[in-house]
Amino acid sequence: MSSEEKYEALNFIEEIIEEDIKSGKHQGTVHTRFPPEPNGYLHIGHAKAICINFEMAKKYGGKANLRFDDTNPVNEDTEYVNAIKRDISWLGYEWDNEAYYASDYFDQLYAFAVKLIKDGNAYIDDSSAEEISEQKGIPTKPGTNSPFRERSIEESLELFTKMKAGEFEDGARVLRAKIDMTSPNMHMRDPVIYRIKHANHHRTGDDWCIYPMYDFAHGQSDSIENITHSLCSLEFIHHRPLYEWMIDKLGIFPSRQIEFARMNVEYMITSKRRLKRLVEENLVTGWDDPRMSTLSALRRKGYPAAAIRTFCDKVGVAKRDNLIEINLLESCVRDELNRVADRVMVVLDPIKLVITNYPEGQEESLRALNNPEDEVPRYREMPFGRELYIERDDFMEDAPKKFYRLSPGRNVRLKFAYIVNCERAEYDADGNIETVYASYYDNTKSGEDNSGIKSKGTIHWVSADKAVSCEVRNYGHLYTDPTPTSHEDKDFLEFYNEDSLIINDKALMEPALVEAKEGGKFQFMRKGYYSVDRDSTADKRVFNLTVSLKDSYNKKQKK
Repeated sequence: MSSEEKYEALNFIEEIIEEDIKSGKHQGTVHTRFPPEPNGYLHIGHAKAICINFEMAKKYGGKANLRFDDTNPVNEDTEYVNAIKRDISWLGYEWDNEAYYASDYFDQLYAFAVKLIKDGNAYIDDSSAEEISEQKGIPTKPGTNSPFRERSIEESLELFTKMKAGEFEDGARVLRAKIDMTSPNMHMRDPVIYRIKHANHHRTGDDWCIYPMYDFAHGQSDSIENITHSLCSLEFIHHRPLYEWMIDKLGIFPSRQIEFARMNVEYMITSKRRLKRLVEENLVTGWDDPRMSTLSALRRKGYPAAAIRTFCDKVGVAKRDNLIEINLLESCVRDELNRVADRVMVVLDPIKLVITNYPEGQEESLRALNNPEDEVPRYREMPFGRELYIERDDFMEDAPKKFYRLSPGRNVRLKFAYIVNCERAEYDADGNIETVYASYYDNTKSGEDNSGIKSKGTIHWVSADKAVSCEVRNYGHLYTDPTPTSHEDKDFLEFYNEDSLIINDKALMEPALVEAKEGGKFQFMRKGYYSVDRDSTADKRVFNLTVSLKDSYNKKQKK
């Protein structure tokens, strides 16, 4: 294939957009939006919708709006608004102009509703929620008309005006679109489009006591904003006929909804309702608990924004829902951290190592490489002396042949330092190792070694005199089942993992980490990638396990 014939394969959304541009639809413009409800924090599923909407606008020189579909004042809060803005910015995207709100359009939406009534396409219904549900029936059988369906236009207009004026109690009446009670699509069976709700709104206060339903506000807000391509996940596919019906009846801008497969990831829940339940039942410490699937939690855990974007790109844009392996997500995180994270020494389960032939009272400073991935090498100084701390599992008394760490009579390289020869170990009364003794070869200093002395293994360490205590939080999956919400006969909390957080307060870190800032990302040599938590204080650094060193996803791909 010649260079002229090479082309980038397009996903189905790009194919639609490029055809629209080619045909001159909307004068070739592309205008997308991300329309979250401010009733919770964004989760990993939202990341895909964010990436698709903003990347499509970017690719085709268009615009992307951020709009809050704030139509339910009972569940909404400015805390969620601010958190959503923060998450989108963290992911690396900027929305067009200021953020928009469905509440900006309450007057226009009310006028739309009045037009529907005047045109005989909507009516006031006095039925209760239970009665309306019974009237709708089931998809396989036609519904039954409300006894108020043929209410006169004049009476419906009068009652709707009184609803707006606050003359009725919550639930007393609703406004329903008059569509088709025989439709197999339940959303088309005279859906409720306005309800009475005497509640304070986070932006409009007590100006309104009737609020549009999500399905009415969402589609019409897209039209008000001249959104050319309304890109959303597959759960909205059955809502599309209703949005198109509204566009037709109201004669408004014809936004086109296009659905893509939602993001379903193993061990992660993408339901704000369920995530909120975890918070309210104190099963996590908050929306940003690093075990949660929210973007704020992943950020706190140490996931780089670039890794999330890469993950969404690798998952791709599909038309059918599927389950994504969490190993793919972790592989993307690992690849990014391998590039940016400094390698440091932290001993998680320390035992003392005494170098018997190293002069007592002597200390030296050794040069340690920060990150071998750097184009320009950077170094830091590490204190070294007679007494060190090493990992407990780096010593074995009666070791097998392929154990390349400390065992009597064997050589091991101390990272950035010397080769030592293990001599013996001392145990306490319970048989636990207390101290390991070794001798060092003074002509094997790292970077200067031309001794010819060999060692098959290398271990990390910290100076006993200069090591600093720290807290390490090791996080596992929050659930014991990869799909905790897929069991119809069980509550997802039955799969809650009691051991999803293990706190280690005995770890010792090299002194350079005292200066580590919140959010700082490091590779603990031979252990994993960790991030500095916001709970850190001047007296103690707290680290969150971000991801292990083992990349099981890429290993499986290579088989």
